[in-house]
Amino acid sequence: MQGGRPLVDVVHLGRVSYQEGLRLQQVYVNQHKSGPAHSLLLCEHPPVYTTGIRHKPYPASLLDQLVLLGADVHRTNRGGLITFHGPGQLVCYPVLNLSGFKKSVRWYVGQLEKTIISVCSQFGVQASTSPHTGVWVGDNKICAIGIHCGRYITSHGLALNCNTDLSWFSHIIPCGIEGKGVTSLSRELKRDVGVEEAVPHLLQAFRHHFACQLTDNS
Repeated sequence: MQGGRPLVDVVHLGRVSYQEGLRLQQVYVNQHKSGPAHSLLLCEHPPVYTTGIRHKPYPASLLDQLVLLGADVHRTNRGGLITFHGPGQLVCYPVLNLSGFKKSVRWYVGQLEKTIISVCSQFGVQASTSPHTGVWVGDNKICAIGIHCGRYITSHGLALNCNTDLSWFSHIIPCGIEGKGVTSLSRELKRDVGVEEAVPHLLQAFRHHFACQLTDNS
């Protein structure tokens, strides 16, 4: 805690497998056992489809078809349904003890949404929330959000489409929402917007909406 604001360590993981991302999240979750160890893990993943815990499990035949596309498939303990992660997508895993912020999962998800809306605004893209979790540009989702929270310690997080190959989403119903599409910063701005360009905007918005201090040791 510095000046009344929680300290959050920014960790740049680069491109890591989804499995490695899960392992590292658990490492940082475990650090909270000995005291506050708020961290913000930033990364990209190779192509992978992930499923959440909402509703019944996905049939193995469907998941097998996705593997044939050249992507990994993982079942997870986050909220939400099926989504895709891949290159060109800024994935952010906040590992926070909400006791140091506000002990409310609803508040936490709302702050994540506000963070991404601010990022989009900095790029000149008008984004908003909807009855469905995540951040949207019209009827197209630009950022998926799916979290896990145990004893007020968060994991999983958000995935912002920067210059993602959106064709990967055509093989699924993203987040199980019929009649909606997906988009990216690049598609909205009609120019290439990579993850590296988006990261500083994300950090600035996260710092503001979570009223915290960020430390970047990379």
